[in-house]
Amino acid sequence: MSTAPASEAELAAIIGAANRDRTPLAIRGAGTLHQMLRPVQAAQTIRMDAYTGVTLHAPRELVFAARAGTTLRDVATALAADGQHIIAEPPDYSRLMGTGNAPTLGGAVAANLSGPRRIAAGAMRDHVLGVRAVNGAGEILVNGGRVLKNVTGLDMCKLLAGSHGTLAVLTEITLKVLPMAESSASLALHGLTPEEGVAALAAALGSPFGVTGAAYLPVAAAARLGEDGPLALLRLEDFATSVAYRGARLSALLGDGATLWDRPRSEAAWAAIRDANVLPAAETHAVWRVSVRPSRGPGVLEAVQAAGGDGYLDWGGGLVMVAGPATAEMHGAIMAATRNAGGVWTLLRAPLPLRAEVSVVPPEAPALAALTRRVKAAMDPGGILNPGRIFAGV
Repeated sequence: MSTAPASEAELAAIIGAANRDRTPLAIRGAGTLHQMLRPVQAAQTIRMDAYTGVTLHAPRELVFAARAGTTLRDVATALAADGQHIIAEPPDYSRLMGTGNAPTLGGAVAANLSGPRRIAAGAMRDHVLGVRAVNGAGEILVNGGRVLKNVTGLDMCKLLAGSHGTLAVLTEITLKVLPMAESSASLALHGLTPEEGVAALAAALGSPFGVTGAAYLPVAAAARLGEDGPLALLRLEDFATSVAYRGARLSALLGDGATLWDRPRSEAAWAAIRDANVLPAAETHAVWRVSVRPSRGPGVLEAVQAAGGDGYLDWGGGLVMVAGPATAEMHGAIMAATRNAGGVWTLLRAPLPLRAEVSVVPPEAPALAALTRRVKAAMDPGGILNPGRIFAGV
């Protein structure tokens, strides 16, 4: 059974009744991330994609608020009317997940999804000023505020960002936003090995030239952008004169061979990198996100390729996006490569049997696992919200 509450009060009543009856609930937005993490077994599905609308936009104060079911496209359109955008550049995984549905703001915050600009501007959770939500007891929670400077005690915004609907159901999100850049361009370096590419990305990120995107695409991923051979890509954003100046200085820093891509070509490439559209789209593939120290990214990428996978590096080498056969063997190879690199992994997309069989995130240390259970018990005493989505039995 599926229910689409028309108001926050109706949602609270539904969850409160489910808590009293200990009825498990599956929480969904547009369903774009339905294949992410573990499958949820629930008697009822609550869909938030009908709970939409912009509730506040104060351009001069750089503050924007919308209901959780509002699509990222509608948010982008509303902000663009005043020349602004979401700072964290959240990805649109609708193609990757095989759905035509537009992702929602609530889904992006609940999964704490951030795009290439994370290396320069922080994660999605860093820009959430306030939230409204309903916890597993059916209580309406209000945390944070609608101004850039506020003191609210417990920072529930960061707790709920990345909780995947297991602690509370987001109903409204308030974000800090910023003006869009007047211009952008990218420096492309061709023919580098992964180690050489990450070294070039590190040099650029350590420079004073304000890089807002740093990715390395091996042959297969670069080919999906129409490029011949591996590619290291660096993005610059700002006023047109500043982009031109910094592009020339950065090109001189990196040496011969760097070419400058204009804004249309640059934006198209970074949209594909952000949305993982440079990975193969085969439905038989699973997709993993691996987070490591940037210097370890090339080693993970090479281990993935040796195991029969495909991938690319973002965040200066610190994010490895991987696609490969949806098998326990491939999953084991990803876990081993990540463990050897001292990183963490997330099973981003996979068929239901694999997601039900394997861990979708690394197991927590005993002390942290105990804390996770206590937080879950406090926020969702009946354990009814997206049960088992992240960890089996939690």
